[in-house]
Amino acid sequence: MRCSAIIGMRPIVDVQYGDFLLCAMDQIVNQIAKLRYMSGGKLKVPVVMRTPVGATGRGAQHSQSLEPYFISCPGLKIVAPATAYDAHGLLKAAVRDDDPVMIFEHKLLYGKGIRSETGEIYASSEIPDEDYIIPIGKGIIRQEGKDITIIGSLLMMHYSLQAAKILEKEGISCEVIDPRTIWPLDMDLILDSIKKTGRVVIVEGSPKQGGIGSEIGVQIAENIPDFLLAPITRVAAPNTPVPFAPVMEKFYVPQPERIADTIKKLIEEY
Repeated sequence: MRCSAIIGMRPIVDVQYGDFLLCAMDQIVNQIAKLRYMSGGKLKVPVVMRTPVGATGRGAQHSQSLEPYFISCPGLKIVAPATAYDAHGLLKAAVRDDDPVMIFEHKLLYGKGIRSETGEIYASSEIPDEDYIIPIGKGIIRQEGKDITIIGSLLMMHYSLQAAKILEKEGISCEVIDPRTIWPLDMDLILDSIKKTGRVVIVEGSPKQGGIGSEIGVQIAENIPDFLLAPITRVAAPNTPVPFAPVMEKFYVPQPERIADTIKKLIEEY
């Protein structure tokens, strides 16, 4: 894979499941991510790595969301499409990029009948015939609101929209942001939204410990502390391995009701 990229090809690697990326950590972190820097730009490694992630009834070793493992590795770009339209556009952008790009895709967004999981989210989209890309590093506002900003990617973006619908019935207006790119983050989009709402909840399907929410939260605190009307709040999985029992897995993964309850309490208190 690395050699193919160096000699001019643009390999696309499909890793099934994301957990198996850990078996290739040296190749990814010490080789693919660093060769362009170490060669002074003379070598390019345009590798695309696609991999499914997320808790879907497969237990601790086949259900992890490993995005946080790689955001601390300079040289990698990380994208996380939550719709078919974005998956198409981000894949094209990744293939055309001269840096290595990791594409994380949640299993429950693949569509009914494609895989054996229950609880799939309908993430289909109209795909235009003409060529298009989704620029890496550009997020999108999925729903506009004025009371609070919710940030969530992949499955958590869909759950955030469901939570926003619950809260709308109670008069709470939520702005939902889908980063689409985990790294580099579209912090301008995020900060502009929070300047408007004054509150933010970051939702992630991986454990809170060392999660992406930590990085986003710190950047918010460093850049716009005076705009915050309430503490930066995270809703995430517990700091445990993914459980196998269905009832425990449902408790482990942040559900729309839990997101909505957290937001309601935050707004009531602040």
